[in-house]
Amino acid sequence: MDFSQAVNDAMLMLAADPRTVFVGQSVRYDGAAIYHSLEGVPMEKRLEMPVIEDFQLGYCTGLALTGKLPVCIYPRMDFMLLAMNQLVNHLDKLPGFGWHPKVIIRCRVGQKKPLDAGPQHTQNHTHAFRQMLTTVEVLEVCKPAHVTEAYNLALQNKHSTLIVENPTNG
Repeated sequence: MDFSQAVNDAMLMLAADPRTVFVGQSVRYDGAAIYHSLEGVPMEKRLEMPVIEDFQLGYCTGLALTGKLPVCIYPRMDFMLLAMNQLVNHLDKLPGFGWHPKVIIRCRVGQKKPLDAGPQHTQNHTHAFRQMLTTVEVLEVCKPAHVTEAYNLALQNKHSTLIVENPTNG
């Protein structure tokens, strides 16, 4: 099985949970490779967002506080830098105040081959995220076999999880 098929299978597994809702850019409308990774996920479980990364994660945190299980999708890890306030200062810190929202955050490190999308789309900030986060678990997956394991763990965890898909590192 290749990496893309493993991710699609993991998304279908998450979609089987009645609490899940998939939130992000290119989740309902084609425009990025992320769209194709959701093949088979019902459209009524997908919520398209404009380019408002900070709001998107804040919105997902709110959904989680109401009992939903948002899968918050960023097509590129680089774009998550715009959501750092919501990630580091809110989602990660709420458990310290007795709130336990659970969000599965999904992002991807952009590939440099066959076409290099440039440094704004291909950076890997996994190490920095691990340094900043205390309650959100950060998992980097590089091989197809690890994809299912990571998303299954994220589904079973009681806390939020950030999964970094990095097929170029495998």
